[in-house]
Amino acid sequence: MSLLRLFGLFRPEHFADWYRIGAEYVLTVSEGMGFEVGDFPIRAEEATAALRAGRTDVPPEVARSIAADLLADATFSAPYLEWMPLWYELALVGPVSYAEYRLRRVAGRYTENLEHVTVPRFSRPRDVLVAGRPAVDYVSGFARRFVVADAVLHLEWYAHVARESGIHVPSALVDRAREETVAYYTGHGDLSDEIRHFQRLLFADDAWVRDIDAAYDLDSTLFGVWERILSHERERL
Repeated sequence: MSLLRLFGLFRPEHFADWYRIGAEYVLTVSEGMGFEVGDFPIRAEEATAALRAGRTDVPPEVARSIAADLLADATFSAPYLEWMPLWYELALVGPVSYAEYRLRRVAGRYTENLEHVTVPRFSRPRDVLVAGRPAVDYVSGFARRFVVADAVLHLEWYAHVARESGIHVPSALVDRAREETVAYYTGHGDLSDEIRHFQRLLFADDAWVRDIDAAYDLDSTLFGVWERILSHERERL
């Protein structure tokens, strides 16, 4: 099978495992950093059950967590592609656009009664400058570009989804993590022990890739490549 199987996802129940796996990632990083997660595990279970049953009549805090996860995933890939070589961007821009449409459509079912829904904006290469040049200019090779893009964007993804799910993620820590991460991956600095630990936890998105592949029976070569790159970087850190 391949990514084509994902094109058949269009109802809330189709995204139950998608949300569940994202929530597990948020919980792994949050607990690993010692953040107070409150009743998020309970809300995540309720959200997963609601999605699996196709229900949209859920409490606002549950709806917000579902919407945060799906909208973050919807808007994640297009900026990510801009960090990558042009051949890779052109190959995936079509599937990425279609996936964004599907994710936004389902997320919309849960935002109808919410106020002030935030759609995250993820950094593109032009937004991350080092000495006046895009950070990506300091990185060569597909795998290294993939890692640098992920190091920046999964930090932004986690901070948004965790906060929208009721978990306090200190702004100062996120800002410092972004600054150190960009410096480190462009050869302009190093990671402090705390931020290295934070990034090691964030690179557990290799498990997200592996679990999505298994949950949707994709057997995707592309997912396999992603998982190997992310796993290698997590172990290296």
